[in-house]
Amino acid sequence: MDTIIDVNNVSMCFNLAEEKTDTFKEYVLKLITGKLHFNEFYALRNVSFQVERGESVALIGKNGSGKSTMLKIIAGVMSPSQGSVTVNGSIAPLIELGAGFDMDLTARENIYLNGAVLGYDRSFMNQHFDEIVDFSELQSFIDVPVKNFSSGMVARLGFAIATVVRADVLVVDEILAVGDFKFQQKCRARMAELMAGGTTLLFVSHSAAQVKELCKKAAWFDNGELMAFGATEEVYKLYESKYQN
Repeated sequence: MDTIIDVNNVSMCFNLAEEKTDTFKEYVLKLITGKLHFNEFYALRNVSFQVERGESVALIGKNGSGKSTMLKIIAGVMSPSQGSVTVNGSIAPLIELGAGFDMDLTARENIYLNGAVLGYDRSFMNQHFDEIVDFSELQSFIDVPVKNFSSGMVARLGFAIATVVRADVLVVDEILAVGDFKFQQKCRARMAELMAGGTTLLFVSHSAAQVKELCKKAAWFDNGELMAFGATEEVYKLYESKYQN
């Protein structure tokens, strides 16, 4: 098999301040004088798994279980405290759609800005501009500042830009919960098209129906630990049995 993602003994530790500081000045003073104390919080502990090229894998678990942190590390948004992640291909991260937008700029300007962030040059964006606008269905708002958009409109624009080319790995975090039903259908159709072309899918969702529709495998996270990895139905049985008892 051709391994496209190799997660090797990954841990992610955050330092959380023990007490609240009301101002930045107070925070700095405590930090300088050694009076600021931290508690270590492990969002992930010693996680290892592999994903083969073309597979569709869901990361499931309750809020705070570590699945979104794992997704961000795989996407390169965060670096792990320990361990390593190797991705043998290009990634389209659909984690926080619109996070790279300048809200004061228009949709037109943000298409080129976000494209540059994703590594596309201006000529490439010129070539695919109409396709992006058509998919987002924002023709009437293309020269309106994005700060005036609804969250659904921002998501449509971000999704259209991020999926304009077929990446080797599609990383999706809850975006199908944003926007109207018609947009969600378009997202699923676009994702299915990419997967049919060989794209690997990593998907985070609290919707069991969406996970079972899109993913053949699942990774169950609980308190930062990987509890199970395998066929979606089997992992869900383990996951649901824990919280039903």
